[in-house]
Amino acid sequence: MMRSLWAAASGMKSQQTSVDTIANNLANVNTTAYKAQSTQFKTLLYQTLQATSTNAEGEAKPTSAQVGLGTRVASINSNFTQGAQLANDSNTAMCITGEGFFAVQDGDETHYTRNGNFTWAIDNTGAKVLTTAEGYKVLDQAGNAITLPATAGENGFTVNPDDGAISYRNADGTYTATGQSIALYQFTNRVGLSKIGENLYDETVASGEPVSEWNTNGVIRSSILQNYLEGSNVNVADEMVNLIISQRAYEMNSKAITTSDTMLEQANNLKR
Repeated sequence: MMRSLWAAASGMKSQQTSVDTIANNLANVNTTAYKAQSTQFKTLLYQTLQATSTNAEGEAKPTSAQVGLGTRVASINSNFTQGAQLANDSNTAMCITGEGFFAVQDGDETHYTRNGNFTWAIDNTGAKVLTTAEGYKVLDQAGNAITLPATAGENGFTVNPDDGAISYRNADGTYTATGQSIALYQFTNRVGLSKIGENLYDETVASGEPVSEWNTNGVIRSSILQNYLEGSNVNVADEMVNLIISQRAYEMNSKAITTSDTMLEQANNLKR
């Protein structure tokens, strides 16, 4: 069987993955804090047709003859550049400027997110608990859920942009500190985080352990902007160009298969 058939088929499969990734980016163009992804490729094994040999004069040839056997997807990387800061009327809307992540609690598990579209929920004691839209509790620097007394927060609350400290406003206009601060974490390799859906990430061996911003030397701290949300960093124009490139590459690989098939047909017809 001709090598070109398998090489072109591998190219079609890889370009299909690229189109799938681009489609996912475009689908999430308005998803809060979504990070665009890009597909990276690598070559498959090479078949050596001729090792280094000599020419007619007995001189050594400087190169050998090797034919590539196609391509495959090496990785799908996320681009963690800062998204646009979008104004929001909700006091529980929070935007991270910097490299930090919120920590949220899902049962016994802790996940991380850049999505600051939070809300207040009521627990079984009547206290107000800061949660995500899915109901995951937002954690403070001590690893506890962020709460307000049942009667607090009716006149508003504030989040210190520098250290995440939370205070609620009293009826007389004064503020009372809750003693809790929103926790922000960073990772040595953010691209290595595992995506689990719902704008959540899990740490992996590749990402490294979470590094707390508030008590780690040398870490550039992030800021929290209240009444803002981080927009998606998907660039629609770039994605459309990449979509066209992937589509054309898919078509060319398909043409290579058609050409190989025609050549095989011609070879089979030689006996007639």
